[in-house]
Formats: sequence, C-alpha cells, structure tokens
Amino acid sequence: MLSNKTLSVWLSAVVMTVFLSGCSSWIYRINVPQGNFLEQSDVDKLRVQMTREQVLYVLGTPLAKDAFNNNIWHYQYVFNIDRPSEVRKSFSVYFENDKLVRISGDFEEPEEFNTPLDS
Repeated sequence: MLSNKTLSVWLSAVVMTVFLSGCSSWIYRINVPQGNFLEQSDVDKLRVQMTREQVLYVLGTPLAKDAFNNNIWHYQYVFNIDRPSEVRKSFSVYFENDKLVRISGDFEEPEEFNTPLDS
C-alpha cells in the first residue's frame, strides 16, 4: 500500500498535468476565414470606367469603405490567424465620379483592365 506522502506526490503530479495541458498549443482551433475572399479570376473581370454597382456585382460588398474618402473601397481577407500558414490578402478599388479608375493590392492588374466594357 502507498504511503500518504507518495499518494500526495502522485495526486499533485496528476493535477498539475491536467492544469498545464490547458496551456498547450496542440489544442484544436477551428479555422474561421475573415473578410472578403477574392480570387484572381474575380479581379480579372474588373475594367476601368465600371460603375460602383458593377464592381459590387463582381466583387461583392467591401469589408470597409474609407470613412474620410468615399471613393475608396477596401477588400481584406485573413485565414489561419496567428499560425505559420496564415494567409492575408488586401485589395482596394478607387473611384472618381462614381467610375472605377484604379486598383491596388495583392492581386495582379488584369491585362484588359484599361479597356472599358463599352468598347
């Protein structure tokens, strides 16, 4: 039979193991995509002189509209936050007189971007 001292050491070790296992990084965390998921094929549909409604149809609602400049829309996407495989994408569209004039961000500008749809 175990002595009281040995039993208390084993019990303390088990309790500490249980408590410390909660601090481990191997606990499963679900991956939740955040923001607007865009692909290059979506961006390839954009053309200069598109209206705001046409851009909304192609890209969807932006994550943020610039509070100080209504002519800039921002599309952001984050997946696997705080992990080595984290993915971050950023994309912005710029309007003048309610027409698309420029794009910037983590996607390549389409070859036909400077060709308006009306042509």
